[in-house]
Amino acid sequence: MPSLKEIKGRIASVNSTRKITSAMKMVASSKLHHAQVAIQNMLPYEALLEHILKSFLAAEAEAQTIYDQERPVRRVALVVFSSNSSLCGGFNANIIKLMQRTVNAYAEELGEGSVEVYPIGRKVAEKARKLGYDVKGDYAELVDHPNVRQCIDIAMELGRRYANGEVDRVELIYHHFKSAGSQVLTNKTFLPIDLEGELERDHERDLTSNIVTKKAQDYLKKNRGRKKTVDASGKEVAPLHDNFIVEPDMNTVLSQLIPKLAHLMLYTALLDSVASEHAARMVAMQTATDNADELLRQLNLQYNKSRQQAITSELLDIVGGSINN
Repeated sequence: MPSLKEIKGRIASVNSTRKITSAMKMVASSKLHHAQVAIQNMLPYEALLEHILKSFLAAEAEAQTIYDQERPVRRVALVVFSSNSSLCGGFNANIIKLMQRTVNAYAEELGEGSVEVYPIGRKVAEKARKLGYDVKGDYAELVDHPNVRQCIDIAMELGRRYANGEVDRVELIYHHFKSAGSQVLTNKTFLPIDLEGELERDHERDLTSNIVTKKAQDYLKKNRGRKKTVDASGKEVAPLHDNFIVEPDMNTVLSQLIPKLAHLMLYTALLDSVASEHAARMVAMQTATDNADELLRQLNLQYNKSRQQAITSELLDIVGGSINN
């Protein structure tokens, strides 16, 4: 059995660690709040662009551009989002595993060297270089300071390479933020843009709280239903499409709107990944703090038992000496 001094030293060590994890949890909670505000500020623009594209597609189903046409795949680019630091649970490990599975699948189908990686985050960049992947650029600063201008630059570079035939498919690998307790690992096609799939993708988020509770985790289950339009009698009716006058023509306008959608997709994925990182770190640090509390309880109980045993032994020695005298 360890001595009282050893137990006391371990209690002090665990208490010090608990203070660190508790402080990191509060910092992650604050950063998560800022990330939620950033997503919330972006949502009105996202919703309006979605509405315009839906209206255009309903008006001109045959309108097409080079960015939404399928073609034979010979080379693939992966844009992978991770964090710059650790201590966020399985956040980075899950991203890296999905990236490896995707690269291996394309290597079997298209051959070695058919995949290139655009890493956004230091952890995935280091792992991709260690595995010998074809890494393009270094965008680690985007994780700490999300910047829409730099996201547009990356999207324009990918669009240019796709238009020139240098890559035939671009995919995004990231965590989709649904709530503080739920981040969904996602692999989504970036180019060619699947307009129907993009317009029907999951938009549900809980941006009202950063507290990880069962209520927060069950929030989305109660709010999955799409809003329906009803008439005065309560019957569901189909919404009317806006009547747009398009100049100079539909294809020209779509050729401008579809790249804007691509920019928005990349920026949304970045904000999703950043918010998911802070949520994962907050959960990890909360779990570590709870474990430290439990360990402190057990150590204090052990310390009190050992101390009581030592006092009892001393009393027995005193009583035994008195009897002998």
